[in-house]
Amino acid sequence: MRQIVLDTETTGLEPEQGHRIIEIGCVEILNRRVTGRHYHQYLQPDREIDEAAREVHGITDEFLADKPRFEDIVAEFLAFVQGAELIIHNAPFDVGFINSELRRAGARWGRIEDHCAVTDTLALARSLHPGQKNSLDALCKRYEIDNSQRTLHGALLDAEILADLYLAMTGGQGSLLFGGEQAGDGQAARSIRRLSPDRPPLRVIMADDTELRCHEARLAAIARASGGACLWRREAG
Repeated sequence: MRQIVLDTETTGLEPEQGHRIIEIGCVEILNRRVTGRHYHQYLQPDREIDEAAREVHGITDEFLADKPRFEDIVAEFLAFVQGAELIIHNAPFDVGFINSELRRAGARWGRIEDHCAVTDTLALARSLHPGQKNSLDALCKRYEIDNSQRTLHGALLDAEILADLYLAMTGGQGSLLFGGEQAGDGQAARSIRRLSPDRPPLRVIMADDTELRCHEARLAAIARASGGACLWRREAG
């Protein structure tokens, strides 16, 4: 299961008004482990950055003057994300900008949805915490994710933070809480221990012939006792 946590920074808020992507940050998750592989690129947008946007991310027109354009990196970007599930906070915003850039680069590139599935963590957070603040900063506080380095927005930094946050949000611990505890109060975050990406894969031990015979005998007994309503036999059929 390959997932790519993605974030962008832009010159403004509306691609329909000619605003462009100026930074892309991607972090790879493989089988729920952050692998250390990432994709990061600053881009020359061929237009000025809105002052309000510059105050958010701190990227200047002068800094981007010698950076490549989106059409220069579109092939390597799509190669990195190809076939993965994209994990994005407020996905319609980033997807709208990426598709706008893909259209500029040429019809042969299609839409990002032609290359990847997309999951919106903002929609996920709203379903988990209705009526609460679900910004990236608010969720980091709720799940006790350290974002102390985040004084300005940055696409790669935000993608790294969102990777930790997504794993905490989807840790599956909510149903195991006791004593009136509520999922999302940091319990899930504390339950996750980051494993080394270099650890060997888990060993899979297959049932031997004796175990398979015992299993079949147990299913037969359940089928007799239930009048033929053994769900495991039904699913197997």
